[in-house]
Amino acid sequence: MTTKKPTAGIILAAGMSERFQGGPKQLLRLKRGYMIEYVIRASLDSKLNKIFLVIGHRHNKILKALAENIKYFKNDRLEIIINRQYRQGMSSSVRAGLASAGNSFGSVMFLLGDQPMIDSMLIDLMLKRFYKSDKNICVPVYKEKRGNPTIFSREHFNLLQRVKGDSGGRRIILANPDDILKIDTDSPACVYNINTMDDLEELI
Repeated sequence: MTTKKPTAGIILAAGMSERFQGGPKQLLRLKRGYMIEYVIRASLDSKLNKIFLVIGHRHNKILKALAENIKYFKNDRLEIIINRQYRQGMSSSVRAGLASAGNSFGSVMFLLGDQPMIDSMLIDLMLKRFYKSDKNICVPVYKEKRGNPTIFSREHFNLLQRVKGDSGGRRIILANPDDILKIDTDSPACVYNINTMDDLEELI
């Protein structure tokens, strides 16, 4: 079994968010800042060794907004990637993140930019149990429903680099049921993401 350490976090936040007027969705204002900041903050507070933030649609506006909090740009663990092929779907951000990570990591954790309830405690719990397991994929589960973030070891990097469309790593997960470590959680954070304005009620 190849080593699973170190682990890079790849935040997928390049989408067009077409259901939101005035967007981008990544810059929705919540109680403690922009939505994307929640995910960045959770990642930086965790034991992830490096974080790659992948943005694309309206990236200049997102960069300008993040510049309001200069600590993000001064943090050596955070690197911002511009995905100019974002119209090809989530898979293009998966590939961009993996390309930036290169061969330096034994595993990667994919986080979604529209899941602001994810916290560092869940990230660290997943990492701890993943490192002790012989499985090469790790997913959180809430009430028997699979959620995000998701960890993949280097064993699956080649397959991830070939994914197409908007599926991300879903097909790889479905094709490898025996290689999955499931982390049960009593928090709905892993299955809660913001797709419509109604989803904001709990956080605004």
